[in-house]
Amino acid sequence: MSRTALRCCTHAARAAVARTPQCTTSFVRQRRWQSTEAAVAANPKIEGIVDEIGKLTLLETADLIKLLKSRLNLPDMPMGGFMAAGPAQAAAPAPVEEEEAAPVVQEKTLFNLKLQSFDAGAKPKVIKEIKSMLGLSLVDSKKFVESAPKIMKEAVPKEECEKIVETLKALGAVVTME
Repeated sequence: MSRTALRCCTHAARAAVARTPQCTTSFVRQRRWQSTEAAVAANPKIEGIVDEIGKLTLLETADLIKLLKSRLNLPDMPMGGFMAAGPAQAAAPAPVEEEEAAPVVQEKTLFNLKLQSFDAGAKPKVIKEIKSMLGLSLVDSKKFVESAPKIMKEAVPKEECEKIVETLKALGAVVTME
């Protein structure tokens, strides 16, 4: 065989080998992705529930979520996820065990802020402040303010708590540090 023919056959063989796995793999992946046959067989009871939930309107779904949260005691989470509330707060220091020492009274440094109530005339200002403070959407902020009394932030340092309390009191809201 001549060199040219050998190079041509080698090149064609390499190209065929290189194309075959990629083509087959992407075809299999695409096929699996689009296939419903590969889905795990579910409990018929659960399938019925999923079918019924799929038929609900958006408002009915929101009511279902509220009911499930109340029955299962699930906390409300902001729509933005965990990072929407701002940077992570410092964790409380671990308690140090002392051997037979006199009990030391430690001053509380981290507090929970709770929105107790607000003036009806100050409601829009309070909603805007809560929106910027917690990083919520306007609708979520409105729902949050209307559901007072409710905990706004947890494990907040004393200095920051005092600033937030003063700001919201100036707007006409009643906030407590717990």
